Amino acid sequence: MATPSLKKIAYHTLQQGKTLAGLAHKELSTKLMEVFAPEAAPGKFPVDQVLIKEVRRSMEKLERIDWQEAEAGIYPKSQLFEAPWLEWAKKYPLIWLDMPKTWERRKKNKTREIPRDIKEEDYPKYYLQNFHHQTDGYLSDHSAEIYDLQVEILFNGTADSMRRRILSPLKRGLKKYLSESSKKVKVLDIATGTGRTLQQIQSALPEVELYGLDLSGSYLKQASKYLSSRSGDLVQLTKGNAENMPYLSNSFQGLTCVFLFHELPRDARQNVLNECFRLLEPGGTLVLADSIQIEDSPKFTSIMENFHKIFHEPYYRDYIIDDINLRLDESGFTSITSESHFMTKVWKANKPI
Repeated sequence: MATPSLKKIAYHTLQQGKTLAGLAHKELSTKLMEVFAPEAAPGKFPVDQVLIKEVRRSMEKLERIDWQEAEAGIYPKSQLFEAPWLEWAKKYPLIWLDMPKTWERRKKNKTREIPRDIKEEDYPKYYLQNFHHQTDGYLSDHSAEIYDLQVEILFNGTADSMRRRILSPLKRGLKKYLSESSKKVKVLDIATGTGRTLQQIQSALPEVELYGLDLSGSYLKQASKYLSSRSGDLVQLTKGNAENMPYLSNSFQGLTCVFLFHELPRDARQNVLNECFRLLEPGGTLVLADSIQIEDSPKFTSIMENFHKIFHEPYYRDYIIDDINLRLDESGFTSITSESHFMTKVWKANKPI
């Protein structure tokens, strides 16, 4: 058996460290909630040792795939270590300081506390709430500043690894365009948030012209801050609703969308897919990544069923039983495939020529 390289050992050590840090944070924060805000604490769920082993195996498999695809050149190995560590270290105390507000919302079941200066008519009603019980929902600079770190903690350091699962199918879908040197390839990341997915695409596909769309101006400001500090062409960021995107039809060769669909009502999911079909040029590729679903990951059913109870995820329960393949088909997409990696499911679909 070949000896692992130092870089591989470093990557494994990093992932193990992030996992332990995430678990420790959740354990301590839960105990504090039980002491200072017991009414806000979620109910106790039975711990299945078989399930725990399955979770560990699935995380290990994700780590192996992440390393293998980096070795295969899907993205540079440097991306495995890329994170705003100093920024996160500065912002970590803000998460603790925010917890009493979160506990209070949990206790009183307040799910629509948004900043008073927000013009509600500018947003769909389903968007105006405190997803994950987070302060201000997606509608403040404070929320945008701590969001990425919160997600890394939630998924025990695997969030970026799960996002990267879109890169291989995206590169396969764009291969024919990338071989045509005379044509600039354009990719839009829908619901780009703070731009983490855009950073990954930029690293894996530096020759592509990138666009990002999000409904939150605060999150777009955070994305602009991160992306402008990187080398490479400027990413064009636009504020807009994914149900009615401000772009011309047939104007993109690739579309990506990560962790959006579980936060949309059923009708909105279909509207977004219809818009994706409109924006892609014939032959273009759409890659979606979101939560796993019960149909293809039945062993994690209890995790999915408890997720929306612990966090404020009003559309998650419907999402995990929704037939996204059928929705893609109804929008007109063909060559639809899907695969699951730990807590993430990835779809790839094409607009027929």
